[in-house]
Amino acid sequence: MSAAGLSTTGHPIPPEAHVGPGARGAAAVLRRLAAVLRRLALPLALLALLGGCSSWREGPSYYWQSMAGHLAVIREARPIDELLAGPALDPELRRKLEEVLAIRRFASAQLALPENGSYTEYADLKRPFVVWNVFATPELSLKLKEWCFPVAGCVGYRGYYDLQDAEHFAARLRAEGYEAFVRGVPAYSTLGWFDDPVLNTFVRYPDGELARLVFHELAHQELYLKGDTTFNESFATAVEQAGLERWLAAREAAGADPALRTEWQRFAARREQFLALLARHRKALEAVYASDAADDEKRAAKGEIFAALRSDYETLKRQWGGYAGYDRWFAQPLTNAHLASVATYTAQVPAFRALLAREHGNLPAFYAAARRLAGMPKAEREQALAALAPPEGEPRLARQAGRNPVAQAAGHRPGQGGPRPTAQRERPLTALSPGAAD
Repeated sequence: MSAAGLSTTGHPIPPEAHVGPGARGAAAVLRRLAAVLRRLALPLALLALLGGCSSWREGPSYYWQSMAGHLAVIREARPIDELLAGPALDPELRRKLEEVLAIRRFASAQLALPENGSYTEYADLKRPFVVWNVFATPELSLKLKEWCFPVAGCVGYRGYYDLQDAEHFAARLRAEGYEAFVRGVPAYSTLGWFDDPVLNTFVRYPDGELARLVFHELAHQELYLKGDTTFNESFATAVEQAGLERWLAAREAAGADPALRTEWQRFAARREQFLALLARHRKALEAVYASDAADDEKRAAKGEIFAALRSDYETLKRQWGGYAGYDRWFAQPLTNAHLASVATYTAQVPAFRALLAREHGNLPAFYAAARRLAGMPKAEREQALAALAPPEGEPRLARQAGRNPVAQAAGHRPGQGGPRPTAQRERPLTALSPGAAD
């Protein structure tokens, strides 16, 4: 989620050259700001009445920074068509902007995703991320701390438009006894409230990643269930997968280089292997925390599991020929919050993929079926999703840990049990992008 609980993705990337407004853009900027302020009027009025909301009690300044941050993004946005009509545009940026418009048209025409002004403007924010999300867990638990917001409901992270603000909030959580993790995020969806622009934080992604991101964020506009992050991210990920496969097929039918598919498959296979690595160690930690062992024993087992995770990642990198795209994920000391933040995105993707198959690949029918699921009580909805795609067997380490998790964690040495090979086009994950993994 963004600073006020809107849906986000997580792909850090270096900032691009600034594209200034120019004189002719000033009036358009003012018109857009006026429209934004009109749309903010109702949310602001509602916020004033939300005395019981935990985030509001922590201070209205949090909401002000969120709204001011989004207004700053809107202020920088310029219509892509106008930028393309001008002469002073970097050739590679020009190609990327042309590509994103083509992706945007494909999303509505072929994937039945919302047709609106999102991703028809470009904003250079002069920073590597649009927001920074803060995740937190207790010391001996993988349950994310949640915050509640008027639009998005309760979510397992809180976002800031300024890195220093995010770091200060994380430090405060640590002082309260939580483990906290700060992750930069390159894009977010306002869930259809506003037209989301293309940002410098992701515009130079490889074409496949760019298409995937746009499909994912537009899927949030198609369907968003307040207060259920796993449902929302799993649905959007299933849409992005189906969309990317169709986009690749259309490109190839039009004579595009098939190397694009090969590049994407290699990318997705690495990501899936990395996710399998995280899932295995997460299961081991869950078993330790659920055991009857003393807290000191749990802490010792936790340290060994995290050490094994680092070592197993180095083994995986060697298998990849030295590819280091996920190094950033390990840049901060590992915490429960690292693993908990990733699991949020993954759990129900197989169920949504099965639902799409049941609808014979018909995306509008799939969206309608997903809406029916969203209308169910949570327990009934989760039961229905589990019936669609029963969970696979637990990773080997978790099964071993079942009877004596602390002892098994102590016996789990770095490098044991590498990640299982997985299908190359299985679930790409928004939060984990190579070259900038969180």
